[in-house]
Amino acid sequence: MPRLRVPALIVVRTTWILVSIVLMVAAGVAWATYQDLNEGVRRSRAIAPDAPRSTGAVNILVMGLTTRLDLNGEPLPDAVLSQLQAGESDRGGYNANTLMLLHIPNDGSQASALSIPRDNFVELHGVPGEPIKGKIKEAYGRAKIAEESRLRSQGARSPRELEYLGREAGRRAQIETVRAFLDVPIDHMAEVSLAGFYYLAGALGGVEVCVNNATQDTYSGSNLVAGKQTLNASQALAFVRQRHGLKNGDLDRTRRQQAFIASVMHKIRAQGSSALPGLVDVAKQNVVVDEGIELFDFALRMSNLTGGRMAFQTLPIEHTETVDGESINIVDTHKVRRVVAEIVDPPARKQQKPPAPVPAAPAEAQPPPPPTADSIPCVD
Repeated sequence: MPRLRVPALIVVRTTWILVSIVLMVAAGVAWATYQDLNEGVRRSRAIAPDAPRSTGAVNILVMGLTTRLDLNGEPLPDAVLSQLQAGESDRGGYNANTLMLLHIPNDGSQASALSIPRDNFVELHGVPGEPIKGKIKEAYGRAKIAEESRLRSQGARSPRELEYLGREAGRRAQIETVRAFLDVPIDHMAEVSLAGFYYLAGALGGVEVCVNNATQDTYSGSNLVAGKQTLNASQALAFVRQRHGLKNGDLDRTRRQQAFIASVMHKIRAQGSSALPGLVDVAKQNVVVDEGIELFDFALRMSNLTGGRMAFQTLPIEHTETVDGESINIVDTHKVRRVVAEIVDPPARKQQKPPAPVPAAPAEAQPPPPPTADSIPCVD
């Protein structure tokens, strides 16, 4: 019987498909689920193809927006708004109240999540009239409003088109601002709305947290007892939003957001593939990622970051001032960059710049919260 000759290209493709299937089975990810997510999640072109890139690692900027609107700029259902306890749909604007840089080395070593306090007073990039200074969280909203005004002046646009193009301008500005502030490449981005926290906790059937002291806050709706407890979706959102009644205000809220993410990662790992369908639905409705990110690769990376394999840090501030009734964080940009460089440290930096003579300051004034036995940190 004559031997059949299989073209080399088909062999390569078949081998790659088989390897992919084996990897996905090992990761507990069904191909249909992955395809559903990959084709359904919103994509952004905010990171240009020729943007600076990391070497030997991946830097992902996670942005959490305060908007009470959905991805199309339309109000959330009244039932959801009431659970958010965050006011009407026209509140919140488009500030990036949560900014976190995930640094994931390619060699499998410990990853880092660097939280950027939202009120840091820095130079804003990608915003008309630059160079201007403002709170780092404002770059998104300022650029969005300016772009929508420019587009309206050119002629009629549909509300959804204005929302999309305005948000794209906001994403570009926020990415450029963080990139310039930290002086590191941003390889990928992920954006989640306020409602996304609520839906995420709901899809997981609640999230376990640990607080050092009982807290009650009428602004966020947070009402917690001391110790470990499992929060439903509404309670979890109140937990990550609370800043009133906490000793360090926004900085303590940042630590709560870190603790929330650690708890979510722990629960996803524990639930395995059973958590995927609900998470896919949440991502498709509430998350935007850049066009260049490979979701399967990202999922594999994140699945290996539980059990203490991600270190959480809050970048340092010098002090807080009140200007025109607004609280702002005064920062030493060079100190912040030294802290980040010790973690990220791209090879290009070593070649282009001599080592800083001043030793890096600690990344936060207080030690990070100690994790409990199940890797869920206790916070204020």
